Amino acid sequence: MTSPTLDSQIRGRLAEAGVRYTNGRQQVVAALVAADGPRSAAELHEQIAGAVPLSSLYRSLAVMADADVLAPHHGTKGVTRYELAEWLAGHHHHLVCVDCGTVDDIELPSRLEATLHDLVDAVADSGDFAAAGHALEVVGRCKACA
Repeated sequence: MTSPTLDSQIRGRLAEAGVRYTNGRQQVVAALVAADGPRSAAELHEQIAGAVPLSSLYRSLAVMADADVLAPHHGTKGVTRYELAEWLAGHHHHLVCVDCGTVDDIELPSRLEATLHDLVDAVADSGDFAAAGHALEVVGRCKACA
């Protein structure tokens, strides 16, 4: 279930991109809000019980990613998973299982986040690069696959 505030923010961002916030797109967003991590198109299609045709689902995912409402994550085995963009969902990182493909969200304690931020700045400085942000994906095996 989405909140009126979230829907309003998304509707506004899509309107800026010249795109409508259709019923199908609202269902995709609601499914992502209910998920515990990024989801693939197939997982979303199953989660919304086929209420949105698969071709429309792919189009909605692309349109919302282009409008920076969704963030695509190109994971293991070529599967792209989507989640709400950071400006909507908050800053977090991912644990990615190389066997089953699950992606879990993880928030770092502020002490670790500060250390990671310092590391990102140091890496950027070493390449004469101005970092604008960061995203960490730890790749390995989940508890079920280990």
